[in-house]
Amino acid sequence: MNDTPGWTSPGSAPSDGQEPGASGPADRPGTGEPTDRPNTEPASPGTKWSKEQPPPGRWSAPAGPGQTPPPPPPRSGWGAPPPGGHGGQGGGYGSPGYGWGAGWGGPPPAAKPGVIPLRPLGVGEILDGAVSTMRTHWRTVLGISLTVAIFTEVVVVLLQGLVLDDTGSDVLNDPDATLSELADALTATTIHSGVIFLVSLIGTVVATALLTTVTSRAVLGRPVTTREAWRDARPQVIKLFGLIVLLLLTVAGLLLTGMLPGLLVTATADGGAGVALAALGFMAGGLVAVWLMVRFSLASPALMLEKQGIKKALSRSTRLVRGSWWRIFGIQLLATVIANIVASIIVIPFTFLAAALSGDGVSGFLEGGGGLGWTFLVVSGIGSVIGSMITFPITAGVTVLLYIDQRIRREALDLELARAAGIQDPGSPGPVPGS
Repeated sequence: MNDTPGWTSPGSAPSDGQEPGASGPADRPGTGEPTDRPNTEPASPGTKWSKEQPPPGRWSAPAGPGQTPPPPPPRSGWGAPPPGGHGGQGGGYGSPGYGWGAGWGGPPPAAKPGVIPLRPLGVGEILDGAVSTMRTHWRTVLGISLTVAIFTEVVVVLLQGLVLDDTGSDVLNDPDATLSELADALTATTIHSGVIFLVSLIGTVVATALLTTVTSRAVLGRPVTTREAWRDARPQVIKLFGLIVLLLLTVAGLLLTGMLPGLLVTATADGGAGVALAALGFMAGGLVAVWLMVRFSLASPALMLEKQGIKKALSRSTRLVRGSWWRIFGIQLLATVIANIVASIIVIPFTFLAAALSGDGVSGFLEGGGGLGWTFLVVSGIGSVIGSMITFPITAGVTVLLYIDQRIRREALDLELARAAGIQDPGSPGPVPGS
C-alpha cells in the first residue's frame, strides 16, 4: 500500500520497506557499485515527512532544485477563469476551445445542415424553420402553393358562378318562406357548401403532401424540385386523402353524438331544454374532437415520410404525441393563429375591394343582400389565392417539423439525419442555407 497522500513521488515510499532517511547507493549492498560514486539521482522528496503537514486537499508535487513549482490545479465553477487568464498566453475567453460550448463543459453546437439544428427544437425554431423553408426553397414552395391555390380557387369560382350561385339564398332571406321551402333551401346550401369544401380539401391534401416532402429535404439541406416532390409523394396521396377524410368524419361523428340527446329532447319534449342540452353536447363533443385531432396531428407526416398505412400512421402519431399533448397543441394553435392572421391581412382588403367593384357596393355586401357577381368572385378569389400561397407552407412546415422534433426527442433521429446529410461529426455545425 502506498501512503503518499494525493500523489506518487519518484523513488520509494515509507510503506515500501525502507526507512525514511535511508536512500542512496551506500545503502544498497551487493549491487557491485562503488560506494564513492557520486549520487547523480536527486534525493526523493517524498521520503521525508514534515511534522507540519498542509491542510487536506492542498497537496502539490514538490519541485527539485532550480525547478519552478507546477501551477495549482484549475479551479472549477462560474468564477474560475480558463487557463491563461482573460487574454494572456495559453488561452482565454476568446481562445479556441473555451467559451460556453467548451470551457464551461456545455454541449457542442448541434449540426445544422438545413433549416433547423439537429437537436430538440424550441417553439421559435419550429416556426423559424417553416419560414426558412419557404425562404430558402421559395421557387419550389411558392410554386407548389400557387399552383394548388389557383387550381382550387378556379374550380370554386366556377362552381359558385355557374352552378351554386344564389341557390337558396332568396328563400333563406325571405321571412314569408314556408318551413318546407326553408328546409329545401338549407339542404341545397349544405350540399353546395360541402362540394366547395371537398374541392378545397383536395387542394389542401395535395399541397400538404408535396410540402411535406420539400420540408423533409430542407431539413437535410437538399434542394428538391416540384417534379421530384410529386414523384416521391404520389404513392401516398390517396392514403393521405383517406386519412384526412377519416379524421373529418370522426369529428363530425363526435359532434353529432354529443348533440344527439339534445336533439331528441327538442323533438319530443321541451324545446328550450333540448336546445341547451344540444349546445352542451356540442361543446363536449368539440373538446373530445380537439383532443383527438391533436393526438392524431402527426399522422400526416408519419404517413408521407415513413410510407405507412392509415392505421399505422394514426398509431404512430399517438405514440409520438403521448406525454407532449399540451406542447403540440400550443405550437399548432400558435401556428394556426399566425397563418390565419396573415391570410386575413391579405383576404379582407380583397374582399372589400370586390364588394366595392360589384353592383351592390360595400353596404350591400355588409347587409348580406344581393348575389355574388363574377366581379366579386374573381377579385375575392385572387385574395384567397395569395393568402393560401402563404399559409400552406406555414401550416404544413410546422406539422412536419413537430414530427421531426418529437422523433429527435424520443428516437434520436438527429443522428440518423446527420448521417443522411453526410455529417461525420454530429457536433459540428454545418452551413446555414439562406444565410
